[in-house]
Amino acid sequence: MSSFTYLKALPIDYLKVDGGFIQNLLADPIDMGIVDACNRIGHAAGLKTIAEFVENDEVKDCLTKLGFDYAQGYGIAMPVPLNE
Repeated sequence: MSSFTYLKALPIDYLKVDGGFIQNLLADPIDMGIVDACNRIGHAAGLKTIAEFVENDEVKDCLTKLGFDYAQGYGIAMPVPLNE
């Protein structure tokens, strides 16, 4: 719960949800609840939310329905070198 205190105090614009919760989102109702809560709390704090480890369209669709602002992972695009 102390992490929520940081969300109120830190001067940040984005909240990234750890891929450990995202990868089991569709199979684990606890992960679904945590991901949904993080998104709602982030938006309540005026932050944009980012989901990492998005590996397929099903997860991407679920995150879209939850209202996430951004996503990253192999299901979105493969990583590319920065100097290309």
